[in-house]
Amino acid sequence: MDLGLKGRKAIITGGGRGIGRAAAEILAAEGCDIGFFSRSADQVATQKKALAGFGVNVVGGALDMSDTAAYTAWLKSTAEALGGCDIFIHNASSSGSPGGTADWHKGLDIDVLGAVRGCETLQPYLEKSAVPAVVFMSSTAATETFMVPQAFNALKAGLITYGKQLSQFWGAKKIRVNCVCPGPTEFGGGNWEAMRSSMKAIYDSTVAQIPFARLGTPQEIARAVVFLASPAASYITGVNLVVDGGFTKRVQY
Repeated sequence: MDLGLKGRKAIITGGGRGIGRAAAEILAAEGCDIGFFSRSADQVATQKKALAGFGVNVVGGALDMSDTAAYTAWLKSTAEALGGCDIFIHNASSSGSPGGTADWHKGLDIDVLGAVRGCETLQPYLEKSAVPAVVFMSSTAATETFMVPQAFNALKAGLITYGKQLSQFWGAKKIRVNCVCPGPTEFGGGNWEAMRSSMKAIYDSTVAQIPFARLGTPQEIARAVVFLASPAASYITGVNLVVDGGFTKRVQY
């Protein structure tokens, strides 16, 4: 299937590792120009080199998005450098830092307000696109009770609601807005890799609850993200797509 991504411009928050990195690589392989940032300058350098290998335009930088002014300035400068923005993927999360899942202020600022500020800043660019799309990264921790009451779970649920309402509000502008909820996903340097060694009982219990008997990979989640972001999903908006190998037990009608 031709996803219709060649020549499109995508901006990704948190594109240096994990799902964000995988999404950037798939988009670049489809011919999409990429703008991304990461907290780590080393990750940025490595990823820029990898993405440039696909023959696309790449804009990458090291950024702490808790600096609101720097974040919005980066979004504008990246959109200008790319020559526009067709796709905005908000992937950055407080869960990527130690203790981040329990930090209400950091979670609100990065996971939720990072999406809000990103959409407000990039709206003029998205409005000029022929195929504008936004994808928010939520979590199955938002769709049903998981582990313990904590900031990450509640705030990711709020992000889904914001995404749904924004999809209705932006419908007349033809800007599609969707969410993706990954189940437990393992990659180098990620939370679940750490839990495999430090909290093995919880790790093993989680795997036992997944019908596929394994955790997901960044590439498996990223393929769903890229599809929703692409013109191939042109009539899909307001959706919260769960990608979890059957981990969640709820029935969604």
